[in-house]
Amino acid sequence: MTTLEMKNISIEFPGVQALNKVDFSMQTGNIHALIGANGAGKSTLMKVLSGAYDHYTGEIMMDGQNLNIRSPKDAMDTGIQIVYQEVDTALIPYLTVGENIMLMDTVHNMGKRQWMKWKLLHEKAAAILEEMNVHVSTKKLVSDLTLAEKQMILIARAISKQCKFLILDEPTAPLSHTETTELFRIVQELKKQNVGIIFISHRLPEIFEVCNEITIMRNGELVVRESISATTPNKVVEHMLGQKLEEQFPVKNNELGNNVLEVKGLSDKEKIKDLSLHVKSGEIVGIAGLVGAGKTELCKALFGAEGKLASGAVVLNGKTLTLKSPYDAVKSGMALVPEERRKEGILVLESVESNLSAANLGRFSKVLSFLDRKKEKDAAKDLIKRLGIKTPSEETKVQNLSGGNQQKVAIGKWLVAEAEVYIFDEPTKGVDVGAKKDIFDLIVELANRGKAIIYASSELSEIIGITDRVYVLYDGRSVKELETKNSSEEELLYYSAGGR
Repeated sequence: MTTLEMKNISIEFPGVQALNKVDFSMQTGNIHALIGANGAGKSTLMKVLSGAYDHYTGEIMMDGQNLNIRSPKDAMDTGIQIVYQEVDTALIPYLTVGENIMLMDTVHNMGKRQWMKWKLLHEKAAAILEEMNVHVSTKKLVSDLTLAEKQMILIARAISKQCKFLILDEPTAPLSHTETTELFRIVQELKKQNVGIIFISHRLPEIFEVCNEITIMRNGELVVRESISATTPNKVVEHMLGQKLEEQFPVKNNELGNNVLEVKGLSDKEKIKDLSLHVKSGEIVGIAGLVGAGKTELCKALFGAEGKLASGAVVLNGKTLTLKSPYDAVKSGMALVPEERRKEGILVLESVESNLSAANLGRFSKVLSFLDRKKEKDAAKDLIKRLGIKTPSEETKVQNLSGGNQQKVAIGKWLVAEAEVYIFDEPTKGVDVGAKKDIFDLIVELANRGKAIIYASSELSEIIGITDRVYVLYDGRSVKELETKNSSEEELLYYSAGGR
């Protein structure tokens, strides 16, 4: 049994004390949950451990021996591997599945002046996938994979190397129920092989299902470390937030108006098939379904992100729209908060204020289209305060914010644009319980102002909690329409799984 210890770990970024003398410890053969609200410092702590950040102070030890981890290679050489939440930044899309899985071996062997044994590479990758019970060809390009498949490829790469400690950052976020069950099987098998698993997740039921121990962080500091059996979900939430959580889903107090959005017989070129729906003014309509059901494809089709539709009509306030691009959708009064926020919803290398003004630059322009910086800055400050975005300033780059605050920025830019229809695709993915409540409050506020809301999610509890009606998708088709108040999670799951 190997013991890992982090002592007095501190790290600063411009204007932010991200970690303040944090201690963390665990042993191999355990599954250890590391949780906290967005911005608590858990991902930062693991980036220190995995070598992504080198300007920290404090000590990292393994079995009492000091480790000098200042790069990802240092971490890997000591048996520490990490699988990040944002899969697209960690995979090379134009390489095959096999090449991505065996990437570390490929890179480390480049200096040996030997011929690459492609057949052996693919055989090794296929054996790892077979062990994981993942059925994907090793010769398939990563760019052609689904989000869930990409996640499994990253995990396969991590376990391709002998590791003592494996860090999983929100590993189930893009996975279906079946894929999550399979992941848990793999995690339990690694535990039996005496690997230590550090499991970061905002899904408390998962933590209580698979973890033995838990460390909770808040505001860059350690709050509590204990065994899972010694605590409860309610206590965990209280430790995370520093207070008791109020009712998560706000109460709507508006009356529904006329149809704002009507979709008639919509089909795209691949997934969506003859799909019809409508959304009224002030209504929150859920789009439920398992991973792969077509929720994201529907959201993108309605936003013009898939190009010209194969057939069907999208009618907004009685006018049939021509949606060849997102430009057409935005001009017509539609807004989309996409599932993959870092890839499609925000400009990670730009400032918070630049992101918040990005969807409606005309509002901040002077004569001859020059940008009014003061107006932009004032609007950003107002939105930061209104949405509760935790950031040192409006000039901070969005990449330095936590996941929940990045999501608030992704939503905030559309509040400036004052859209008629708001489409939310998995808006709470990778977001803690506190930030979730902020997002729910914001969505209900939009509905109370008469906006038409589409809320697509595989989190059935959220669908039940926040929507008025729900369309259940299965294999690209709407198989059932239900009034949420007369339905249940079990009923939604039944139709999501193909029940009739």
